[in-house]
Amino acid sequence: MEAYGEFARVYDIFQDNVDYDSWAGYLNDTLREYGISDGLILELGCGTGTMTELLAASGYDMIGVDNSEEMLAEAMQKRETSGHDILYLLQDMQEFELYGTVRAVISVCDSLNYLTEEQDLEHVFELVNNYLDPGGLFIFDMNTVYKYQEMIGDSTIAENREEGSFIWENTYDEESGINEYALTLFLPDTDGRYEKVEEVHYQRAYPLEQIKTLLQSSGLKLLAVYDAYTREAPRADSGRLTFIAKEYGK
Repeated sequence: MEAYGEFARVYDIFQDNVDYDSWAGYLNDTLREYGISDGLILELGCGTGTMTELLAASGYDMIGVDNSEEMLAEAMQKRETSGHDILYLLQDMQEFELYGTVRAVISVCDSLNYLTEEQDLEHVFELVNNYLDPGGLFIFDMNTVYKYQEMIGDSTIAENREEGSFIWENTYDEESGINEYALTLFLPDTDGRYEKVEEVHYQRAYPLEQIKTLLQSSGLKLLAVYDAYTREAPRADSGRLTFIAKEYGK
């Protein structure tokens, strides 16, 4: 997976279209529905810690894992402000390690789509199963094939703001299911000039049935799949799905 570098500085600014508060409410309701109202929760691909902070504010003991130093630096600045006792770990989700088990694992903002090999996604599912308490919950979202094919694939997205500008070029390969994000950032320096920064990210689209199979083979039991952050069944044009699974045996 490509780690976020300079983009971390402005990630939250350009992600202000994501309704984190609503998503956090959904996660809270789901966790409580399955009897989890406190205790340790792990967030995989926690990024700048926005969701980690929201769940910590709800009373959970949070651990955040991410493989980008720059993103975690932003998260730790938020932690200083909030005062929440959050443990951040600089680890790749493909090989994360904990000292014990947790009551739940969450992953949001299509972090798992960055796993572009099927065996890597299955291995992360196995690690999640290993570190969950017996019957522990795994809630995650993933972008759909439809999203890459019809919504963002082979398109260019650009935004110009006072804090910086970006050009996001998408190239989707039908055969591999991989979407390449070529990201060009223009970030202001203190002297008024703009620094050009380029990053390339890759995500893979996984069909729903393939995800179900990988969950089962990793020892997790799929409880439900919804159109993202709703209680509605997946649609043919769903751009993102939310999965709820649980530990079902090591």
